[in-house]
Amino acid sequence: MENQVYGVLSIIPPLIAIGMAIATRKIIISLLVGIWTGWVIHAGGNPLVGSAETIEAMIHVFTDAGETRIIIFTMLMGTLLLLMKRSGGIDGFIKWVSRWAWSNSRKGVQLLTTFIGLGIFFDGSITCLVSGTVSRPLYDRLKISREKLAYICDSMSAPVSLFIPFNSWGALILMLLAGQAAAGNLGDETPLSIFIATIPLNFYVLVTVPMVFIVVLTNWNFGPMKEAERRASEEGKVLADGAMPMVDDEIIKINMKEGVEPLLRNMMVPLVGMVMMLIIGLAITGISGAKAKGIVDPDIMDYFNNAVASTAVLWAVITAVLLNLILTLQQKIFSLKEIGDLSLKGSSGMLPIAILLVLSFAIGDVCDALGTGIWAAAQIQPLLTPVLVAPLVFVVTAAIAFSTGTSWGTFAIMISLAVPLVASFNADAAVVSLPLVVSAVLGGGVFGDHCSPISDTSVIASMAAASDHMDHVRTQLPYALVAGGITTILYFIAGIL
Repeated sequence: MENQVYGVLSIIPPLIAIGMAIATRKIIISLLVGIWTGWVIHAGGNPLVGSAETIEAMIHVFTDAGETRIIIFTMLMGTLLLLMKRSGGIDGFIKWVSRWAWSNSRKGVQLLTTFIGLGIFFDGSITCLVSGTVSRPLYDRLKISREKLAYICDSMSAPVSLFIPFNSWGALILMLLAGQAAAGNLGDETPLSIFIATIPLNFYVLVTVPMVFIVVLTNWNFGPMKEAERRASEEGKVLADGAMPMVDDEIIKINMKEGVEPLLRNMMVPLVGMVMMLIIGLAITGISGAKAKGIVDPDIMDYFNNAVASTAVLWAVITAVLLNLILTLQQKIFSLKEIGDLSLKGSSGMLPIAILLVLSFAIGDVCDALGTGIWAAAQIQPLLTPVLVAPLVFVVTAAIAFSTGTSWGTFAIMISLAVPLVASFNADAAVVSLPLVVSAVLGGGVFGDHCSPISDTSVIASMAAASDHMDHVRTQLPYALVAGGITTILYFIAGIL
């Protein structure tokens, strides 16, 4: 899979996948067609070779340890959700929060989801899943649409992570900036100082997060979200007719085991353990990675730069499952046979989203092989002036993330192109702010993810909310476009100033 640049042909596969997904609402078939088209292009138009490469691409996903861990993590989340529900943990949580007045308020439960997103900032996936798991029963009880839950989960995960250098997102960004520092493109600045300087300039995050609070507090629903909320509140349908939620009905609709007492600890102990193990996992993998690279006298930044987020996330969910099993065995809720049956049922219930993640990773691979991101980024270089650098970088980064479905892959492409570009502009005099342009890359990547039906982060948000994936993308898109439009204007103004 040697990388080449195929010019304008490189954008055809993601456009086909996204266009078909929007037109047909069949996201899996759409991704398959897009992937196949990409490998046919890669094979010089030969459909037989392209078909063979498509099959190999699916297998190739599992040769990437990080992607495989995320898929296993997703399957285990199904097991965890089923165990917490069947053991009375989720019912115990509902019983506990029902004592508080805010739990009977639509605004109150939406604020709960929002504050969980602010509080758990170590990894976007964990943030989504904890906030979705905790909030979904309350949303269903108060007839708030699953689309609204998915929007809040998605908007409060990755954007918040971009404000914190000490998490999995920060580790990636610092590593990419360290590469630019080694090439002499950061001048006298350090990767950490650049990252911190991007925080007040990351306009997409600064618009998106307050927008969530505005939406929640003022009930500002527009576009497809307005219809989704009307349907939920007036008809009692948290999902649209014909919707295909990303979590199997068996997991969502299963009841607490008969005769079991609803206990809050059967839910909260595993979830707290999951968050704690995520932090521990990042620390352990960071220390191990720093040692493996032979770093002398490593500091905390070296540890975070070498942490393996996918490993930490997998350890976290395994810990949560084990904690639930310990609690339920201690309480004699399940037999070993019941545990085995529930584990298999929970994992199989996540099969659709596991397939979707495989396809999302696979289309990212074919876009990489075709040079989609590199070609798209190259198109803006003749248009750049000091004033237009930040807004154009933001828009192009968003377009690449939208097309490829990966903000992290887009960060790698755009930081390697944008930082040297700024250095060339500033060779004689400082005319372009490096933190401003880096923040445009970071915000643009998340903006593109928020708009894209093939984004793995959007898929995880749909899973967390147990919503139909295309319904989530369709209802979130207007909010993301408003935030993206405001952000583009702000970058233009900042470029002038």
